[in-house]
Amino acid sequence: MNEQVENESNYRASKYRTPDGAPADIVIFTITTSEKASVKKSLPTRELQVLLIQRKQWPYAGQWALPGGFSMETETIQESARRELTEETGVADVHIEYFNVYSTPQRDPRGWIISHAFFALVHEQLLENRKAADDAADVRLFPVEEALAMDLAFDHEVILRDALVHIQQKMLTTTIAKEFLPEEFTISELYQVIQTVVPEFQERNFIRKITSTQSRSGIIEEVMGHDGKSKMSNRYSQRAAQLYRFTDYVPQLSIYS
Repeated sequence: MNEQVENESNYRASKYRTPDGAPADIVIFTITTSEKASVKKSLPTRELQVLLIQRKQWPYAGQWALPGGFSMETETIQESARRELTEETGVADVHIEYFNVYSTPQRDPRGWIISHAFFALVHEQLLENRKAADDAADVRLFPVEEALAMDLAFDHEVILRDALVHIQQKMLTTTIAKEFLPEEFTISELYQVIQTVVPEFQERNFIRKITSTQSRSGIIEEVMGHDGKSKMSNRYSQRAAQLYRFTDYVPQLSIYS
């Protein structure tokens, strides 16, 4: 007997097993800045941190996890990510990007749960008013290395490690560093922000390569004063250094190495 061909009139959704949920998990990175207690001028201390929430309910009650939650039929996964982020942390209006899906069997004790993951690199000032939602006991920033050593809920350690790789690639291939710098900055400040996210980044002759290499030329420009002379700063150094600013140029290749 031939199997009946499925069409609009005989299709039944009940014939198929569907996931028990499709949550969105969000990895929010920030760079914290603290001034050094020193008489000698020097760059501040910068550290890459990640936002975690402490779960209040089963499963994994009491453990730290990435903010997130289940999507609804009336919204897209992206809309779900933004809604959950605001509900769980009080953070809104930040740029988030999708980077992976997680579907390993038994990754969630509640059933067949397929999670969609997003990441963002957010200025620390936007996280100052963060707050825990009703289903979270606490919300806090942790140094990334400390977070990776914790017993995170679900497979969130895996998600965090993957997100770190993506954000490091973003730092080396886009101008996202501008989000953590004043409009006018020195080359030393730019270099430090990059190394905060990508510690192994080492580039000799950094200033020459970023200002004169053909594929990167035009990404930043020298700031000039009203008198037409180069604008300098000794904010973090004994000797005045040239100030730069980002242009609107969008690079097509790695811009720093």
